[in-house]
Amino acid sequence: MSEQIHTLDARGLNCPLPILRTKKTIAGMQSGEILEITATDPGSVKDLDSFCSQTGHEMLSSQQSDGEFIFRIRKA
Repeated sequence: MSEQIHTLDARGLNCPLPILRTKKTIAGMQSGEILEITATDPGSVKDLDSFCSQTGHEMLSSQQSDGEFIFRIRKA
C-alpha cells in the first residue's frame, strides 16, 4: 500500500500565507497522509516547525535547496 502524498506550492508567498495554506490543506487530509510543501519564505522554517509541535503532526523532513524550502509533514 502506497502512502497518499499531497503537495502544496507556497513559492512566492510571504508570511503568514504558507502556514495558513498548510493548515487549510492538512485539514482536508486523512490521518497518516503526507503533505509536501515547497516554500521560498525563510520564515516558513520556524513557522512550520512550531505548527507541527503545537498540533502533533510529524515533521518528516525539512531541507533547503536553491532558495527553496521543502517540508514533508505526516498528519497526526
